[in-house]
Amino acid sequence: MSDEKTQTTLMDWPTFGLGCEEKQNFFLPEMRRLTAHHMSACAPYADIIKKFGYDTDNIETLPDIPFLPVRLFKQQRLLSVPDAEVVKTMTSSGTSGQSPSQIFLDKTTSSLQVKVLSRIMTDFIGPKRLPLLVIDCEATVANRKRFSARTAGILGFSMFGRNVTYALDDDMSLNTERVQAFLDKHKDQDILVFGFTYIVWLHFVKALEQSGRTLDVNKGVLIHGGGWKQLADQAISTTEYKDRIANVCGMTRLHNYYGMVEQTGSIFMECEHGHLHASAWSDIVIRDPIDFSPLSVGESGLIELLSVLPHSYPGHALLSEDMGTILGHDDCACGRKGVYFEVKGRLEQAEVRGCSDTYSR
Repeated sequence: MSDEKTQTTLMDWPTFGLGCEEKQNFFLPEMRRLTAHHMSACAPYADIIKKFGYDTDNIETLPDIPFLPVRLFKQQRLLSVPDAEVVKTMTSSGTSGQSPSQIFLDKTTSSLQVKVLSRIMTDFIGPKRLPLLVIDCEATVANRKRFSARTAGILGFSMFGRNVTYALDDDMSLNTERVQAFLDKHKDQDILVFGFTYIVWLHFVKALEQSGRTLDVNKGVLIHGGGWKQLADQAISTTEYKDRIANVCGMTRLHNYYGMVEQTGSIFMECEHGHLHASAWSDIVIRDPIDFSPLSVGESGLIELLSVLPHSYPGHALLSEDMGTILGHDDCACGRKGVYFEVKGRLEQAEVRGCSDTYSR
């Protein structure tokens, strides 16, 4: 299938309109095709699959798709396209001596990421570009040659905004005068607010609390993700997070999202009822952390992320180090079909990783 035809076919899928049974008619064949593609195009991937004895001729369900541990991208340079076709290199935020993941994108994969992210976001904020307040500093996006998770997140979500304004100075201090000027300019308009969860907490919520100031952002909708482990370490619940944001700025429309740089674009958004949803282009499997067998609804285990977007690297089935639970299929009160789930934190003794986990203050 040509790259152009692949994108056209994938973009025909309804964002959250496929029930789990119906979705398998679309999703599973594409995952089989990607597995075969990566085996023929990426020799190290094929070696791993063969060494572990996967029988790719007998893939009948999503749990049958061979998966890679996500940390392998820190150790191996895995590509399914020639180097000359790489247009962008994504990196995880590996600091403090950690090796970052390196993800290599060709035009097809990069384009699919943008299109799918746009479709998902439209479902939550509508098709109009909104004034965008970024709870971060402009220096984060200064290096356009290499994309960290924070850089990719800011630039990715900036597509849905206009008059992009950064709330923080380059020393990560909150510039309340700049934020107030932005709010005055867009008074009585819906505005989009984006930031990483822990940075929003530390440099916006706590900064306002410590200063005794408040801001009126009641027309804002906050999209945030990353760094929940650090909040959990501080015993900050999602309820307290939302309540304290509402107290300092009046913002009550919040959507957390879950995703990783290794599958950029394929994010899982939190609905109005607090559930993370897989879109038509992604899915999850929960696996037993001991023997990796697939678990049932309601059982907790390691989250495996599935995505039909990675064509230039073998990242279509990745086992994360995060623990989670599938809550149900097709019957969330928000009306979105497909699987919905919750994340319960990081596996004990897993290495520290993630955009905000590795953020140096």
